[in-house]
Parts: sequence; C-alpha cells; structure tokens
Amino acid sequence: MCGIAGIVYPDRNRRVSADRLKRMANAIAHRGPDDEGFYLGDGGVGLAHRRLSIIDLAGGSQPMGNETGSIQIVFNGEIYNFPELRRQLIGRGHVFRTHSDTETIVHLYEERGKDLVHDLRGMFAFALWDSRQRALLLARDRLGQKPLYFAFDDEKLLFGSELKAILAYGGIPRGIDPCALEDYLAFGFVPGTRTILRGIRKLLPASMVCLDADRWQLRERCYWKLAGEVHRERKLDEWQEELRSKLSETIAAHRIADVPVGCFLSGGLDSSAVTAVLARNGDEPVRTFSIGFTEKRFSELEYARLVAEKYQTVHTEATVSSSALASLDSLTTYYDEPFADASAVPTMHVASLASKQVKVVLSGDGGDEGFGGYSRYAHDLREAAVRRNLPAWLRSSVVKPSAGIWPKADWLPRFLRMKTLLTNLSLEPAEAYANTLQICRNPVRRQLLAAEVRRQLGGYRSEDQVMEGFGSRADDPLRGMIAADLSLMLPGDYLTKVDRASMAFGLEVRTPLVDHEWMELAWSVPSELKIRNGTTKWILKKTCEPWLPHDIIYRGKQGFETPIDAWVRKPLRGVFHSVVLSPSAPIGNYLDLAVVRKLYAMHCQQVARYGNLLWAILVLAAWMERYLPAASENRLCETEAPSSQVLMR
Repeated sequence: MCGIAGIVYPDRNRRVSADRLKRMANAIAHRGPDDEGFYLGDGGVGLAHRRLSIIDLAGGSQPMGNETGSIQIVFNGEIYNFPELRRQLIGRGHVFRTHSDTETIVHLYEERGKDLVHDLRGMFAFALWDSRQRALLLARDRLGQKPLYFAFDDEKLLFGSELKAILAYGGIPRGIDPCALEDYLAFGFVPGTRTILRGIRKLLPASMVCLDADRWQLRERCYWKLAGEVHRERKLDEWQEELRSKLSETIAAHRIADVPVGCFLSGGLDSSAVTAVLARNGDEPVRTFSIGFTEKRFSELEYARLVAEKYQTVHTEATVSSSALASLDSLTTYYDEPFADASAVPTMHVASLASKQVKVVLSGDGGDEGFGGYSRYAHDLREAAVRRNLPAWLRSSVVKPSAGIWPKADWLPRFLRMKTLLTNLSLEPAEAYANTLQICRNPVRRQLLAAEVRRQLGGYRSEDQVMEGFGSRADDPLRGMIAADLSLMLPGDYLTKVDRASMAFGLEVRTPLVDHEWMELAWSVPSELKIRNGTTKWILKKTCEPWLPHDIIYRGKQGFETPIDAWVRKPLRGVFHSVVLSPSAPIGNYLDLAVVRKLYAMHCQQVARYGNLLWAILVLAAWMERYLPAASENRLCETEAPSSQVLMR
C-alpha cells in the first residue's frame, strides 16, 4: 500500500517544481513510510510516490517505468493476479526487471492500452504517464477500495491519494461546496465524485480519467458495473459448495505478500469466516486483532476470543473508552474531509494495534453488502411487504398525511418509530431506502443549514443519489438496497474508513469480500437466499457452518457500533460547547447554531436521540477549525457543472 501524487501542466516547457512535488508527497508520508520516489520529466509532468513495502521489498521502488522510460507509473494497491499476468506477458516477449505487481501494469499498458484495467484483479489507484502521447491515465479499482482525488483547471491537473496532497501544492481555494455540505449532513460523509471543497473531485470507483495534455481535455468513463443474472436453478448444496470454494480461492489470492499477513477479528460472521479460512489454509498461526469497548453491551471481544481459541491464533485485543474521543485531531488529520462514522475511532485503534506486529491484515468488510447482512435490509423488506398490500390511494391519502402529523419519538427502538414507518410506507421503495440511510432527514437538515447555504442549494436533494443507485428494482427491493449501498455507502463510508484508519499507521488492509469476482458471484445469488424469514445473510451462514461455532454464526448482528449517544451527552459536552457553539467557530457561517443548540439540549435531556447527527456536527466543526483557519476562506462556492471543455464523459 502506498500514497501517490502528481502534477501535469499544459505547457510542455514548464518544469514541475521538485520542492512542490515533495511537499505533496510529504503530506501523505504516513501512507508509505518505507521509501519515496519522484519522476520529473520533460513535458510538464511530475509524479511522486510514498511506499509501504509489501511485495518485492528490494526491487519495487516507484515511480517505475518501461525499458525506454517513455511510460512511468505511480501505483497504490495490490494486484492479486499479477503472477498470472506476469507469466502471460513474459510469454509475449516482455522483459521484467523486478518481481513487483507494479511493473505488470506497465507492460500490460504496452499490450492493452487503457483496457488494461479489465485484466486487473485487486485494489488499486494509479497514475500512468505516457510521454509519447503526452497523456495521463488515472484509474481506480472496481469497488473503490483505494482513493484518488484530482483537481483540474486551465493551468494544471493535480492528483493525490488524499485531499491533503492536493492542498499541499499551495494556493488551492478552500470554498465549501454547498451540495457536499448537504450530503454530509444527510449521510455523515461526502459521497460520489464531490468533495467538501469546491474544485477538488474524487475519481469514482470503476472509473478512469484520461488527460490529453496537448489538447488539455479530460475524458472520464466507467469501465465496470456489477451486472449479471440471478441463478435460481441452483440447489442449496450447490450454492454452498461454490461459495466455500470461491471464498477459499479469494482469500488465498489476497494472502500474497512478502511479509506476514494478519487478520482483523471483530467476532462477527464476516471477519470470523475470513480468519477461519486463513487459518485453515496456512502453515503458521494467524495473528488476529480485536477492539472492544469499556461499555460491555457494545463490546464483541468475547465472540472474537471464541474464534481465536478455535483456530489457535496469536490474538491481541484492547478496549476503547470515551477518552479516545477527547481529541478530534486524528480524525480531521487523516480523513481530510469531515467524516462522521464514529466507528472510525475504534478502527483507528485496531489498526494501530495491528501495525505494531504486521504490515498486512485481512478484514471482513463487504460481507453485508454482498449477502444482505444489515438489519436495515430486513427491516425495509418487511416495510416493502406491507407496502405491496396497501392500495396507492390509501398510501397517498391516509398514510402520507398521518406521517406528517405523527410525533418523531426518536427515543424508541427503530421498529416502534411510527413516524419513520408511516413515512417509508408512503414512499416508493427507492425513496424509502434513501430515507432509511440518512442520519439527518428533511426538514431538520434544511433547518440546520444557514440561509445562504439553503439559497445556493435550490432544489438539490441528497436523496437522489441513493435512488439512482437503487435503480428500477422495485420488484426486488433487497437487490436495489444492495446496489445503492455498493454505489454510495461502501466506497464513501466503509472502505474510506478502513483505508484512512489503516494508512494512518502504515498498515495495509485487504478486503477479500470486496473482491470483484466474489461480488459478482454474490450478485448472482437470489435475494430469497440472502434474507430468509428475517434472517440476514442466510446462505452465507449456512455456508460457514462447518467452520465456525453456532454462537458466532447465528447471534444477532451487532456491527462495529460505538456508544456515541452517551459520549456526546456527557464526556464530550465541554468539547461540543467549545468547538461547535463558540461564537468564533467557523461552523457558524454554515449552520444555524440556534437550531444546533436546540437539538443538543433535546438530546441531553433525552427527549430525542440525535447522537449521530451531533457527532457529525462536532466533526464538521473540528474539520473547519483545521482546514478553514482564515476568515477570508470561510466562504461558500456556487455549485456549477464543469464546463464541457474541461470534462468530457
């Protein structure tokens, strides 16, 4: 795993400053603490690389070129099928100087050009410069495991593994994108191609950007989509056999490394299954790492120990308390954008724990998206069943008006919150799921935003991104929910959380359940096998029965939750007042602090539950203190579509 950055100018005679390029690389030095490398070529280009040495420790330094030096690459990630690709390329006459997966991409480009991405199995973000055509290719893996940011204007193209690399170039405007701010309040992160800063974009998963430096044009295209038919003809035992075989093959592929490989072990089904397969197929004891909480009802350590004992792993665990949140400095430093998933805190702790012993770990992320594991899926499926039996006239004339007048009752368990239920029943499946995903729904969200932000937003709706991901799948709502999560939640929240938390400590995390071949197999499994009679991940649980204790497989899903409601109410009270409610806080330019005070008072008095939203506001305020230090920079930027001359799809 590594960090990459670079600069391209339209003027081929303009030299890239070595000092400026080094500043960009230094900003992401934590991603690659083992080595650094630079390419300053003729033609107005500079590439930078920070290396975490995993494969070909001696010969894998970057930037890396072909025999003539006309092609140069900086690469972040791992290509799991590179030995096979290497053999094929040698058979076609290519000469390799190293044993790294990076060099495989260089020679594959010589063979296949931009279509090389179709042959890659792995997680990756890379920049490849072709000096013969004066062209730059930026590409990102299919599910969005590795990040890539870029900024493009009339004078330059900048890219980097993290937003801070682009900011290190210097002189980058820091105007807030109002649509991104709206998205953040809706979901707790900024999804899709936007970033919180206007003018800096994220490359979408399964996408590539091609820069023609002479014409100074960008072309962006998607090269892969999760598609295919559902296979209903297969019997249960056939599914189980195929899933066990593919899971074993996928984890074996992800194990490739020239350093020891460990495993995150939460005690849930997915990480336990990955640990079990890793241990069953390895010669050495697996090193496992777990994090729990001092608040027992949030801790899963006892379940992690069950798996560790069964497979005799070398197990290390630790606990996290509310004191871990006393400083927001790490979150704002390493996550670049405001990021309100509170489970980032324990994720950073388990990454720190593992980094003291290994350089690579496998995790269980992706199992819920592949096989319908979230409790919200089962909940919304029950709603969908009720919705199908309600006539349209009843939903519009009775249910929808009732939702408008019913009290919120946020303190109740979710299944008893009638306002949410009535609202969802009045909506179509895609919009109902968008309502489910939001941590802050309208009208509260618009009430929170300052008047100028609301003006600039106009008719913009964050919900539309969920609905677009859901697609026209009303007849199979689980498939729609999974599709929405794969386009929005998985890359924007869950994989971002793991990438930043691990790279903060120079640790590579691999996610075999996000492997695209495994996901394609999961996509072909019928929805009725994924959730059966309210049991989530039913087919995956049946598949794992020979490997794991019954209590691990069939206990209720807990997830990597944090006691955020209580922490916001008491231990973080002082921090919240000083960072958010201070008259000089930058966040006052964007949110209505009178509304914030009201929500905070209601939460502290336990009249309503706003823990996740208040945590999101606290993180946003801390981020603004770090990234918007000058009053002159505390401003909004009008949101516009990129011009057709700048971005061509």
